[in-house]
Amino acid sequence: MKKWLYTAGLGLAWIVSMGSQAADRVAIVNISDILQQLPAREAVVRQLENEFKGRITELQKMESDLLAKMEKLQRDGKTMKASDRTRLENGLMTERTAFAEKAKVFEEDNLRRQKEERNKILSRIQDAVKVIASKNGYDIVVDANAVVYMKPALDVTAEVLKRVQ
Repeated sequence: MKKWLYTAGLGLAWIVSMGSQAADRVAIVNISDILQQLPAREAVVRQLENEFKGRITELQKMESDLLAKMEKLQRDGKTMKASDRTRLENGLMTERTAFAEKAKVFEEDNLRRQKEERNKILSRIQDAVKVIASKNGYDIVVDANAVVYMKPALDVTAEVLKRVQ
């Protein structure tokens, strides 16, 4: 029994020591900092603004038309004929529904495109991290947001940013 406990203890110590040696080289990268400092991010924002400019203008025009008609209904509604008032109310409801639908589709398309562009940038960052990790012999590269404490010497954010630009 003592022999078995002794062997199990040595085995456990060996496993623990191997686990601590498995990740000798660790680096930290701050991906959110890279995203903020990346000049390509500004270009993507401008590209998306240009891509959706026409739809934004159309939605703004629809909104201002709706507001003008609502003001007219509030201002002149009491003095209008019942048939004119009903027609204006029905038209407002139809336009409001159309506006809400277009705004919803616009928001979905805009979010989808933002995610696509963000994923492209993140893919470039991930590729750069892989190259730097293999070049410098890092076993693990961790995002700085997942780390409680790190030595500044472990930070490779600047190197990754240089490579991505």
